[in-house]
Amino acid sequence: MKNRKSHLIDRRGILKTSAAALGTAWLADAPVEGAVQNVNTNSSPSGLKITDLRVAWIGRAPMNCPILRIDTNQGVYGLGEVRDGASPTYALMLKSRILDENPCNVDRLFRKIKQFGAPARQAGGVCSIEMALWDIAGKVHGVPVYQMLGGKFRDRIRIYADTTESRDPQTYARRMKARKEEMGLTWLKMDLGIDMVSDRPGTVTMPSGLSKDEETLLPHPFVATEVTDKGIELMSEYVAAVREAVGMEIPLAMDHLGHIGVKSCIRLGRAFEKFNLSWMEDLIPWQYTDLWKQITDASPTPTLTGEDIYLKEDFIKLSQNHAVSKIHPDLASAGGILETKKIGDAAMEYAVPMAMHFAGSPVSCMANVHCAAATQNFLTLENHSLDVPWWNDLVEGIEKPIIQRGYIKVPEKPGLGVTLNEDAVRQHLMPGAGYFEPTTQWDQEKSWDRLWS
Repeated sequence: MKNRKSHLIDRRGILKTSAAALGTAWLADAPVEGAVQNVNTNSSPSGLKITDLRVAWIGRAPMNCPILRIDTNQGVYGLGEVRDGASPTYALMLKSRILDENPCNVDRLFRKIKQFGAPARQAGGVCSIEMALWDIAGKVHGVPVYQMLGGKFRDRIRIYADTTESRDPQTYARRMKARKEEMGLTWLKMDLGIDMVSDRPGTVTMPSGLSKDEETLLPHPFVATEVTDKGIELMSEYVAAVREAVGMEIPLAMDHLGHIGVKSCIRLGRAFEKFNLSWMEDLIPWQYTDLWKQITDASPTPTLTGEDIYLKEDFIKLSQNHAVSKIHPDLASAGGILETKKIGDAAMEYAVPMAMHFAGSPVSCMANVHCAAATQNFLTLENHSLDVPWWNDLVEGIEKPIIQRGYIKVPEKPGLGVTLNEDAVRQHLMPGAGYFEPTTQWDQEKSWDRLWS
């Protein structure tokens, strides 16, 4: 009988052979440094520290988007964006709370600063920082952000948009048709409020003498405004004209109906049933879950809300109660990239689809694209910049135009996948604003932040 040792494979030898075949030095005797692949070897993720936070405020009409840059001790930086219309102060006040932290600890830092967010624009600072942290993490690990969220469900992201309304139904219809045929959009939205018909007698019932503040700042149920049958008929004429122009096949949503009461919302939902709309948006403030459920249960037209909700808990409440047909987070105020994915995943458990609200520069757009790619129940992403000729110029490193025939291709480069075009950004800064000027006045904060006692 042959010596058993002659039949045994030398374990160290096969490991070395495998290492040579696979190019994985860690299996053999090569130094550990040789094993690093697909990682930015100019940086050491475990040794990263945040050293600065600066802002370049894009403020040329129609855009108002502060761009955030987080710098590190290793020369790697990340880009984020404060939600459209919000002040960069919301982000700058958080600078002292993230300095010297490792930016790769994205979730930890988000949990540290999320107490400083609030519904609507006030969450812009927290969310912009979260975007920039993901950008850094992706860069140093050499992967796109969607990969760190668990991978992608789709390679391209569907875009939807509205257009400039017109009091002439046929003109409005032609503009909507152009979105479909000239720009290639496969999902449309039209703004149609009671203001389009309220100048005609007998269309809207409302108290006389309301101030502008009362009309815009009071929650809808307290304005005591209702649309009449005549008003509904005239509004239906606009929708009929658009449907005639674009066809019944393309999804068509509706927004900006006005500060009307619950009963008017239901009556409009019934009147619009024959147009097979994708949704009616933000009919009343999102906080009124029970009233939303009344509308949704009684209206054959689907409902949607969420662009002003911060964090996942209130989205879960709406989804659990099936108070809306679809949810609509804005990543730049919902909590950032990971929180928005969590929102989508939670809604998925209750069979609630997720569209996404977005208005801003290509920086925030790419954050939305990565999140949408990684979220299973995603439907479509809004874009308010189709008519801004310089929108594509603001960034580099991505295929242009960014939106092609109604879709955005998911970037494969590390992080968010884009860098800024400095010349273009400088051309469109807010008057008097600098380009990532020092912000040392925000380096220290004397507040002792505690989440609980």
